[in-house]
This record gives sequence, C-alpha cells and structure tokens, in this order.
Amino acid sequence: MSLSIVLIGHGAIASEVLRHLRVEPGVRVACGLCRPGREAVAGDVFGDVPVISDLADLPDGVTLAVDCAGHPGLRAHGAALLDRGIDILTVSNGALADAALAIALEQAAEAGGAALRLLPGAIGAIDVLSAASVGGLESVLYTGRKPPAGWRGSAAEDVLELDTLEAATVHFEGTARAAALAYPKNANVAATVALAGIGMDRTQVRLIADPTRMANRHEIEATGAFGRFEFAIEGNALPDNPASSALTAMSVVRAVRARVERVGV
Repeated sequence: MSLSIVLIGHGAIASEVLRHLRVEPGVRVACGLCRPGREAVAGDVFGDVPVISDLADLPDGVTLAVDCAGHPGLRAHGAALLDRGIDILTVSNGALADAALAIALEQAAEAGGAALRLLPGAIGAIDVLSAASVGGLESVLYTGRKPPAGWRGSAAEDVLELDTLEAATVHFEGTARAAALAYPKNANVAATVALAGIGMDRTQVRLIADPTRMANRHEIEATGAFGRFEFAIEGNALPDNPASSALTAMSVVRAVRARVERVGV
C-alpha cells in the first residue's frame, strides 16, 4: 500500500514530520498546505515539494491529510478535506473544544465517508484511558508541567512573570475544555486526555510553569470501574520550538507508518 499525503503546516512539528516522511517507504508527500501569503516561508521548509495555499490546487490522488498546523489549520481545512473523502490525522486535538467545529467536522466526515483521527501526540497511556472509559471512569486529572519558556506566547503570561519565576507555579486550573480554548498552542494534550476519557467538561486540568524543569512533563491520574492508574512522561521539546514536544512529531510519523504497514501494533 502507498500513500499520497498533503502535509498541513510548516512549523517545527511539520518540519520534523516532513524530514521523516521523505524517507518513509510507501509514503509520498505530494504537497504542503499553508495560509495564503505564507507560500515563500513554507517553501523554505518543503524544498522541492510543492506548496499550495488553496485546496482547489490539491494534486490528484491525495488520500491522506496530515495536520501539523495547530487549531487554525484544522479549522480552515478540516471540513473541506473530510467532505472530499480525504482522511485526516491531526495533533490539533484541542480545536475540538469548540463544539461547533467538532460538529462540523463530524458532519463533513459522514458526508465524505472519511475519518478524522486524533493522535496522542506528546502523551502516552491513551489506550489504557480509552479502554477504561468503556467500563466507566469516575475522575480524570491531567497535569502539565513545562519550563517557563514553554509557556511563552500563552495565557500564562497574563498571570505570571515567566522570566523571573523562581518556583513552580500553577497558572491554570479548570476543565479540559477551558484549557484547550485558553491555551490553543499548549493544551492539546489536555484535550487528548479528555477525548479519550470522560470528556472535555469532566476532565480536570492543572497547568504549571516550573523553572526547575528542563523537559515537559505530562501526568494523568484516573479512577474508575477498572481500578486506578497514574501515568507520567517527560518529553524533550523540539529544538526550534520549546512549546512543541519532539514526541508529537514522532507520534505523527508513527501514525502514518501504521497506514502502510501490513502487520503492526
């Protein structure tokens, strides 16, 4: 089996994904997709791979879209791609905190006979959490800890002086929906945990800026009919973006690889 892919985005995650997919057997990146006016910048990332800014220019034969552009990319192109019958793999899971967008994407997928797959990205144990939800979950708490640099450009700057922070400080506590809406570039993991478990409005989230931490740390605590579990992972950020997990890019590549494997886990 072979795949012809449109890769949405040209930031740090998209660049790392592209680097791997260029040499992935059975995979061809047919084009990159960017915002109008960003073609030259995206072209520097994609090199000899053509870049488009309008789905009208999508090459024939594309069967899969890989979204690494963040919430705006999924919002701008998701429904149109699904309506065309093109499956989407995305790490912009927090975008589904917008209930109207979530409904529009589901309706487009139904109309086009396509599927939107939300990838685990920077977090693990999603298989355990989703399995536990079958029997019923009582509570889920997600805690995200990042060094102050990882929260720059986010709502954390409204409540903390990140450059002078001396101790670990909580800057958000609330539901996963509120976190995903307030931190569109930082809380995709919270949304992923919520969507795999008990939903956006019952999943509790705590976000922490910690100057003693060098890596991003994600923690899940859950209880339910299955019992109780705790999970934690520390992931390195991508060199070009302290807010983006290297494991997120790896998760995307792994998901693409699974589409062409004859036998896999």
